[in-house]
Amino acid sequence: MLGKGVVGGGGGTKAPKPSFVSYVRPEEIHTNEKEVTEKEVTLHLLPGEQLLCEASTVLKYVQEDSCQHGVYGRLVCTDFKIAFLGDDESALDNDETQFKNKVIGENDITLHCVDQIYGVFDEKKKTLFGQLKKYPEKLIIHCKDLRVFQFCLRYTKEEEVKRIVSGIIHHTQAPKLLKRLFLFSYATAAQNNTVTDPKNHTVMFDTLKDWCWELERTKGNVKYKAVSVNEGYKVCERLPAYFVVPTALPEENVQRFQGHGIPIWCWSCHNGSALLKMSALPKEQDDGILQIQKSFLDGIYKTIHRPPYEIVKTEDLSSNFLSLQEIQTAYSKFKQLFLIDNSTEFWDTDIKWFSLLESSSWLDIIRRCLKKAIEITECMEAQNMNVLLLEENASDLCCLISSLVQLMMDPHCRTRTGFQSLIQKEWVMGGHCFLDRCNHLRQNDKEEVPVFLLFLDCVWQLVHQHPPAFEFTETYLTVLSDSLYIPIFSTFFFNSPHQKATNMGREGQDTQSKPLNLLTVWDWSVQFEPKAQMLLKNPLYVEKPKLDKGQRKGMRFKLCLQAQNFSPTESTKERAVMHQRQLSLPLTQSKSSPKRGFFREETDHLIKNLLGKRISKLINSSDELQDNFREFYDSWHSKSTDYHGLLLPHIEGPEIKVWAQRYLRWIPEAQILGGGQVATMSKLLEMMEEVQSLQEKIDERHHSQQAPQAEAPCLLRNSARLSSLFPFALLQRHSSKPILPTSGWKALGDEDDLAKREDEFVDLGDV
Repeated sequence: MLGKGVVGGGGGTKAPKPSFVSYVRPEEIHTNEKEVTEKEVTLHLLPGEQLLCEASTVLKYVQEDSCQHGVYGRLVCTDFKIAFLGDDESALDNDETQFKNKVIGENDITLHCVDQIYGVFDEKKKTLFGQLKKYPEKLIIHCKDLRVFQFCLRYTKEEEVKRIVSGIIHHTQAPKLLKRLFLFSYATAAQNNTVTDPKNHTVMFDTLKDWCWELERTKGNVKYKAVSVNEGYKVCERLPAYFVVPTALPEENVQRFQGHGIPIWCWSCHNGSALLKMSALPKEQDDGILQIQKSFLDGIYKTIHRPPYEIVKTEDLSSNFLSLQEIQTAYSKFKQLFLIDNSTEFWDTDIKWFSLLESSSWLDIIRRCLKKAIEITECMEAQNMNVLLLEENASDLCCLISSLVQLMMDPHCRTRTGFQSLIQKEWVMGGHCFLDRCNHLRQNDKEEVPVFLLFLDCVWQLVHQHPPAFEFTETYLTVLSDSLYIPIFSTFFFNSPHQKATNMGREGQDTQSKPLNLLTVWDWSVQFEPKAQMLLKNPLYVEKPKLDKGQRKGMRFKLCLQAQNFSPTESTKERAVMHQRQLSLPLTQSKSSPKRGFFREETDHLIKNLLGKRISKLINSSDELQDNFREFYDSWHSKSTDYHGLLLPHIEGPEIKVWAQRYLRWIPEAQILGGGQVATMSKLLEMMEEVQSLQEKIDERHHSQQAPQAEAPCLLRNSARLSSLFPFALLQRHSSKPILPTSGWKALGDEDDLAKREDEFVDLGDV
């Protein structure tokens, strides 16, 4: 009852005042209970983790309808996380949940995952930062994984409130030094406890041998070579120690402008065309330097453009594509749709869902990224062109587009180890500034741009449209996005391989001591038990059959039937998940500038101006590319899908959807029990088990042994008890949803007037 009596309207929304006032302190009511549960919940600390501050008698709200219930407990802050330890363990720990993270609990927030902190003062919500003169009665924490935590501090001692609020603000908002990250404390303390998955075959691309292996796998070793000219980072701190360049390029040219202006190989197609990237040369005002740069680039182009056999097309991503500012602004608006403080706020925004979603432009940005990747794929696949991606540092949009192109063209990248190797090659070794883009040090908010999250969202669109083509699941992508903010893995906490290498030494020890052994995120056994890891692997993945030519035609027809059986009726599924709210934009095109046409080529002017008319002839006209792209796109989608060949996404408006599992998983109102994708998957797994059982009986009759297949996750056996946002919302309570959004009630009059009216039919239209 006390929980219901606490008021805490988020976002400035006034909650109804409680009709009951208690004059009994909460600790007096729970005296008998505390005697039984005085064995307080233990705070589990990781190696190297230290407790910084704590507060007791904190009420953690549990969102339910328009009321707010809660659980009392301790709120603690360590140098790794903020954690809530409830007095009633059963209310917080769902024993039936088998998809548990061993590092981060349900009520844990890593310091790097904190996005914004708000305080409620007299029912008014304000952002908290710096030194506070007055402390709030309620604390609201918005997380980067879109969780929302609300803590009532009304019954907490004043000194403890000051300590915990000040501690949380300081350790999450204040700028940090790289060496003060928990990553180094953990690596030092857990040096002898590091875990490496023996089945993990992810290629790390930190040796010359790894690059040579990739060249051989893609048959690119005929025209390209791996070089070690940057070994020890003598030439460029931005580039990895080893990388690949055209064979005809002299190694001394790599050193000329400290690695800038050098075409770096990304991947080779089966027809011999290649995908390359290049960072722009430093901008100089001196005419003499500019002339040298022009001559230098002219020579570089001769090595990769040798008509009539090889033609190069340049894609200037810095000037003719998205800007980082656009991505940042779009995601800032988009994420606000899911950071919901209470049910009332959710339903108030429901009637504006389309306009809010469209105005954020996030889905349109995803569409533009996929379209650009298809354009480049068409150049390489259909026109046998080399494509050179150009960007200022070749570490943001170059990583994004090159990864998407390889995902569409190379089936190896659609396996789990292949996908992890792709991220290592293009993002980690490609010098993507994870430290700055994730704002781990809180030093510059303007540098925080979710480029990698945008990539994962684009990948999800492909996985959602072509599930049998991918060995990993959407759950895999979701937990990978969460791992961005767990500072025990080094994968996403450095700006470059050089920065990682120079910070791996142990301070205060002799130079002969071993460097720190930092974990990679690819050691999934650190986070999940084997049973939970099963949910990261797609049981419907169609492995490449090793058949002769006569059998391949029949197999292709079989895979096509599997794809048709897999896809449920989209309109039915999407309406069920969100009721009036849909997860994609309407069929009509979103408003965009003329330069952002759906099938319009944005021509490259930077290289043309820099290198003169000779190089400008190599760039296709926009009209020609538009026709080629449209024909290529339509032609591919008119044929049956080969899951081990080229894979293109649909990019029409309603086909680009909201990644429901990641963005909606913490919102009870967005769930349906026993429905959604989980129900579809459950039925398919039941069919697979039945087919496997029949196959085993056939094999027994023929006295042959069938190779054991991976068992389907047992959590999917009873889909009626699961949430549509499984496995992150297994058995969460569901709230009663109004037939009309709350914002529409006002048009119907007040409650007294409604009570006197006779029942009438309300046509909601086609929702």
